[in-house]
Parts: sequence; C-alpha cells; structure tokens
Amino acid sequence: MDFGLVLQTDPPASAVVELMQRAERQGFTHGWTFDSAVLWQEPFVIYSRILEHTQRLVVGPMVTNPGTRTWEVTASTFATLNDMYGQRTVCGIGRGDSAMRVAGRKPNTLARLGEAIDTIRDLAEGREAEVDGQPLRIPWVKDGKLPIWMAAYGPKALALAGQKADGFILQLADPYLTEWMVKAVRTAAADAGRDPASITVCVAAPAYVGDDLAHAREQCRWFGGMVGNHVADLVSRYGEHSDVIPEALTAYIRERHGYDYSHHGRAGNPSTDFVPDEIVDRFCLLGPAEAHIEKLRVLRELGVDQFAVYNMHDAKEATIDAYGELVIPALNG
Repeated sequence: MDFGLVLQTDPPASAVVELMQRAERQGFTHGWTFDSAVLWQEPFVIYSRILEHTQRLVVGPMVTNPGTRTWEVTASTFATLNDMYGQRTVCGIGRGDSAMRVAGRKPNTLARLGEAIDTIRDLAEGREAEVDGQPLRIPWVKDGKLPIWMAAYGPKALALAGQKADGFILQLADPYLTEWMVKAVRTAAADAGRDPASITVCVAAPAYVGDDLAHAREQCRWFGGMVGNHVADLVSRYGEHSDVIPEALTAYIRERHGYDYSHHGRAGNPSTDFVPDEIVDRFCLLGPAEAHIEKLRVLRELGVDQFAVYNMHDAKEATIDAYGELVIPALNG
C-alpha cells in the first residue's frame, strides 16, 4: 500500500516543503495539497519547490477542478513539472467545492468534468484535443504521462470515475462505504470495457495517532463537515432516503445548518458541530498506531491502493513520524 500526505498550502510555503520532505524520509510516496486559490497559496508554484527538494515524491492536487484554470493551462503546468523533474505528478480532480463556491460559482457539472479529464490528459501527454471548439496540441510535450484521479461520492460521479479516470479518490475511510463505492467504480469500468483492476483506489482521510481519543476527535471533526458539503449536494439531488445512496453516508447531515469556508479543512471549524463522534470515528483513523494498522488492513483487502493522510491538526510532525516508524512498515514490511 502506498501512503500520501495531504496538506493545505498555508504560508509559509517553506513549511509545506519541509513537511513533504519529512514525509518522503518516512516512506510516503505521494504529496498532495488542497487547491483553492482564494483560501490558500498557489499549489503549483509550491509543487516546483517540493519536487526540487525531494527525490521520489509524486505530487498533485487533492483536488483541482475544471473551472478555476483553463484546461490547456492545467495540462501545460503538469507537463512542465514533469519535464523539469521527471514523471512525478498526478492530477487529482473533482467538480470543485471550496475553489468554486468561495469565488461565487457553482461546482462544475459532471459532463464538463468528464470532458476536462479527457482533454487535460490528452494535452499533457502531447496529443491533440479540442478546447472550446479549438483544436490544440502542446508541441513541446514528448512522451508525456499524466494519470488523472477523480474524486467522487454519488452514483453518477462514481460511474464517471470508472468510465474515464486512471484513479478514484474517496475522501473518507469508512470500510462499508469504501466497499460500496469501489464496487460502483469498478462495475462502471467493466461496463465501459475497461479493466477494473487498472483503476488506482486512493482513500484520503485525517489520521491522528495517540491515546487521547477525545482530543483526536476534536482535531479531526472538521473532516465530517467537509464531506458534508458533498453529501448535502447529493441529498438535494437524490433525497435523504434514496435507494442509490447509502444512508450510512447521508443521515448525519440532518442537523447541518450552512457552512463557513473561512474555516474550511481546519481543526476547530465551528461549522462542524453537527458532526457526531461516530462519524469522526468511521471517516477518520484515530487512536494508537495499532488501530490505524488494523483499519488500513481492512481497507487494503477492499482494494485500496493508497491511503492519503489529511494532516490538518496539531500533531503534523508526530503523525508523519508515527506512520513512518510504525504504520507504513506494518503494512508494507
């Protein structure tokens, strides 16, 4: 199993680079960041520094979207990083939550997202693609390679991931929901004539190693609020009691009342007081290292190829080190 580290690009950027270096030393293979231009610093600038100061780490956004950058700019940026540092990028992409809503825009449609996946991949790998009716090709790209992993929760998005994406990003670590969603993605892949096993599965969630479970929950409760934004969209589309979405995903947002993006993805987020302990425990990895190892083994059996640690809490270095010294060796030793 691979391991990734997910950070927000809060200033100073040097601290983000240092944490990514630490993660690589501890056996992490991927370095991910949020991508929301108003809330945090520009990630692609920082990726260049991360790549320069690491040897093997693969970097990318978790996740970008088709709306805040034109598709040829996104493709050219990835292709440039790959040309400078080797094939060490991955494009995580979704409809857009904070990046779009903070700027007063709605998340992209799935149709637009599907078109963007094909176009960005083709351009970044040196093939011709059409952007706004204009055929384009980036002439300097030679032997380009850009895997595109799509974030999804709902049935139509899961189907799109199976049809088009190289990888599937699931932003929660509940085994029941993981099994249900991985099955949906792989079924869609098979129906589209693709090899279901070729799709990389990445589960991303907060991890907090320690014996003080109450404190760990408070440090990670924000994650239930972040997931709740996407769940609220699903409930508005399909209803709370739908036969296409598990109630294990939707029931907890009944007490949700709005969301303030100024606290997005941060410990102590006041917009997440509706998130119960049970959801924090299900969606995150908490407790001593042994508890993390046990849950990760279950996820691995369900087909998860990578676990990406959301590291937005008061024990960033300690979590990276605990994973490097205890958890990663137990899964890969």
